[in-house]
Amino acid sequence: MSIVPRMLEFNKKFVEEKSYEAYLTDKFPDKKVAVLTCMDTRLIELLPKALNFKNGDAKFIKNAGAILTQPFGSAMRSILVAVYELGAREVLVIGHHGCGMTNLDTAGMVSKFIDHGIDPLAIETLENSGIRMDKFLRGFKSAEEGVMHSVKLIRKHPLFPKDIPVHGFILSPETGAIEVLCQDYRED
Repeated sequence: MSIVPRMLEFNKKFVEEKSYEAYLTDKFPDKKVAVLTCMDTRLIELLPKALNFKNGDAKFIKNAGAILTQPFGSAMRSILVAVYELGAREVLVIGHHGCGMTNLDTAGMVSKFIDHGIDPLAIETLENSGIRMDKFLRGFKSAEEGVMHSVKLIRKHPLFPKDIPVHGFILSPETGAIEVLCQDYRED
């Protein structure tokens, strides 16, 4: 059964009881930071709490592995909007130990596509059109490698300002402990 009916019922009460008032803020990040991080469920509440971020403090951009796969994809666009339009003055790339993108089996993913009814011809057509599944679904050997890949891509992006620091971190999804990989855009 879908969670949607229960979700909508809860939402109606949430609004009626004005529970949203505790979260009122504006679109500009109070701490002037944009965070690229993983979509892992363990980080939803832990990451902001471990960094002392409350609602309105930061722009969070989440995807699988906190990895930028394309220099002109939606995650990089979001980072640029956060910096140029919403006042972010620093970017934090935060990966985590035990990430599902570590050593991702791209061939296994393609097999799952087919098992779920995707026509193998569609995959072959994509491959023949230049969309390489191994690059599109690319993971990394370690969370550290993934974070540093994203940090370097942001720093070298032709539209990213040179005066905005980009930092790289790894988080423990159990304790919230943070490890610094690189601090400030001038290092590494």
